[in-house]
Amino acid sequence: MDAQTIAAHGEALFHAWQTRTPVLPLLERMPDLSLDDAYRIQLDFVSRRVAAGETIVGKKIGVTTRVVQEMLGVFQPDFGQLTSGMLFVEGDVVALDGLIQPKAEAELAFVLKDDLVGPGITAQDVIRATDYVVPCFEIIDSRIRDWKIRIQDTVADNASCGVVVLGRTRGNPRELDLAGASMVLECNGEERSRNAFATDAGAPAEAVAWLANTLGELGIPFRAGEVILSGSQSPLVPVRDGDELVCTVSGLGSCRVRFAGRSAVGC
Repeated sequence: MDAQTIAAHGEALFHAWQTRTPVLPLLERMPDLSLDDAYRIQLDFVSRRVAAGETIVGKKIGVTTRVVQEMLGVFQPDFGQLTSGMLFVEGDVVALDGLIQPKAEAELAFVLKDDLVGPGITAQDVIRATDYVVPCFEIIDSRIRDWKIRIQDTVADNASCGVVVLGRTRGNPRELDLAGASMVLECNGEERSRNAFATDAGAPAEAVAWLANTLGELGIPFRAGEVILSGSQSPLVPVRDGDELVCTVSGLGSCRVRFAGRSAVGC
């Protein structure tokens, strides 16, 4: 795919994000779209957000659990970049009017104190390079109409990044049993899921190592201070005005988030 076509699709996704107006699936318009070209579109899309004043603050691995893969019809992990405009902290209210078709998932975030440059990174390297971990929510959002996505669509759309809500409870990963931990997700006081970390994608540090190595092969390092999302530890939950979600990591603590604004299907 030539650079002009890449730029046109990056611009279309950027406009969809700005106006909260979804576009048709890319694969409907380009059935032969390759994964490599989808990542080139992602880079163009993200570069437009950076040019508009945001900065890159981290990375994410997505579509790691079987339940999310089956829900979205995407059967391999992907990755995207986090920008400063995506970050919230526990206590902030997430305005649904700034999103299109949001779904929440509970995760564990790693905040780095040292650079990590793959390939060759191990889970132990990740633990050593991490300043602290926090429970968090990623509110994924698709600029693709009706979530009709396949892997190329979500990759081009920056792995369906919406916003990230970081918990205030910080833990030292060298003192926590992350491989043996579990995540409980509650919506409006009702338990929705309870999952062990060591499931589809392995323990969270292993997922972060995979991402560091995958991006390292592309010449993209992890930098000290960046936030790295290790992948969903819960089913996707649509959210609506007034919903409150809480995720609790055993041995670490909880993250709470409330939503306000435009109604959606809700949890």
